[in-house]
Amino acid sequence: MTPADRLLLRAVGSAGWWTPVLAVVAVVGVAAELALPATLGRAVDAAVGTAPGASSGHWLAAVVGLIAVLVATDAVRDYGTGAATARSVAGLRHTLARHVFALDPRIAARRPVGDLVGRLVGQVADAGQAAPTVVLAGTVLLPPLGSLVALTLIDPWLGLTFVVGLLLLGVLLRNFVADASTAVAGYQQAQGELAGRMVEALAGARTIAAAGTAEREVARVLTPVAALRAHGARTWTVLAGAATRGAVVNPLLQLAVVAVGGLSLAAGRMTPGELLAALQYAALGAGLGTVVGALNKAVRVRAGCRRAADVLGEPVRRYGTRTLPPGPGELELREVSVRGDDGRPLLDRVDLRVPGGTLLVVVGPSGAGKSLLAAVAGRLRDPDSGEVRLDGVPLPELAPAALHAAVGYGFERPVLVGDTVGEAVGCGADPVPVSRAAAIHDFVERLPERYRTPLAEVAMSGGERQRLGLARALRAGRLLVLDDATSSLDTVTEYRVTRTLTGPGDRRTRMVVSHRVGMAARADLVAWVDGGRLRAVGPHRVLWDDPDYQAVFRA
Repeated sequence: MTPADRLLLRAVGSAGWWTPVLAVVAVVGVAAELALPATLGRAVDAAVGTAPGASSGHWLAAVVGLIAVLVATDAVRDYGTGAATARSVAGLRHTLARHVFALDPRIAARRPVGDLVGRLVGQVADAGQAAPTVVLAGTVLLPPLGSLVALTLIDPWLGLTFVVGLLLLGVLLRNFVADASTAVAGYQQAQGELAGRMVEALAGARTIAAAGTAEREVARVLTPVAALRAHGARTWTVLAGAATRGAVVNPLLQLAVVAVGGLSLAAGRMTPGELLAALQYAALGAGLGTVVGALNKAVRVRAGCRRAADVLGEPVRRYGTRTLPPGPGELELREVSVRGDDGRPLLDRVDLRVPGGTLLVVVGPSGAGKSLLAAVAGRLRDPDSGEVRLDGVPLPELAPAALHAAVGYGFERPVLVGDTVGEAVGCGADPVPVSRAAAIHDFVERLPERYRTPLAEVAMSGGERQRLGLARALRAGRLLVLDDATSSLDTVTEYRVTRTLTGPGDRRTRMVVSHRVGMAARADLVAWVDGGRLRAVGPHRVLWDDPDYQAVFRA
């Protein structure tokens, strides 16, 4: 069983009890649909006197009852289809979103954001129709088969005529599923590529405007439209071809049934009511629209499941179950190496021990590996070899809650998440202390609803956004990692924040990536990174004697 098939079964299961309800309703509806022509035929025979002793009133009542059953089953089916689809889509979106956020950031970054959004919004919506589609696929052949049986019982020659017509339809449609699958898969892929380019362009809208390259960027973003149009046109061409073949064969089949039925009626082998029933069975059994619609929906569901399963196939980051023992927040890196996608070493056998409570400033030239070292220290990225420990516990062995409570990150350009400013600082805790420490509390107090102000309604400068991100990072219990997290602050604000980070009251271990000599001078230790290697570790005043170290800050 392929991953797409497993995801399809999961989507069917997510629909809950609506799946068996839809199956029962579908079977009851088909049974009523098949019983209606025969019942109507009996009513006609009773009315014209070809069925002596039969009451036309009873048969007409039966016809009305069957029509009522069809109306009721249609209503339940329509409502149940929507309810089942909604449940399946919600379940699949939760599954896919949780999986994406559980991925290693390096793996997640390989996929364009727009493509992931397209899969989460568009393709999951297609995959979520799995339950009603499976029910439809399981019952779509019942009307043709039932019609064949009914026609054969009325007159074996009618059954043979119908079989010949169905075989002809099958030959004409033999390539429909393959052609439709290829077209739909191509359309969804082009759709994801278009969404990815659009997200990239929106993220760099200011740069595009400043460079005056809007027209060129529009052309780049819309490049997949040609493929999108081609695959869309192919999809409709396949559907139109199938419908055209049906439009030709269906009337011919019904005419053949009329001809054979007329001969049987003339020969006395059939009553007028049976001829009416035969015509209805021929129309019911040869109706191509339902079959083509079911096949097309199955193709879209299968393609959506394949696109979603492609993301779910990526391995997630594994966590342990351990918690941290009491400790000061000692950080230790043992023979840590990280390689790029091309195999080039980005960090090369780094050994580093940071005593608990130490303020460690990481310095080095651009591209030396400073941010990567900071990412490895708090498990934003796992090393390809070596080990990182916090208070003696390897980071991969920690439970997620223990790791996230112990480690906090502040970035140069933080992404704020949450509905309100308070949630952006940190959910479920008092945001005021950390906001004061990050020098952002006064700004929040001036907002209309203070910490309850919707985040989307707050206009912020780069420095204010950076301080909100810093406030969230300050919730860290043992290890605080700041990657150039004060670069957008003015001098006065930076001094206030720096005083908080370097003050004697902060007992956490603090790792700060910085380019500023003042921050290095305040550090307990400085880690000098160069070319992915740890060139030296020591107090700033000791390292300052090296001209190459001084050149780091001049650059």
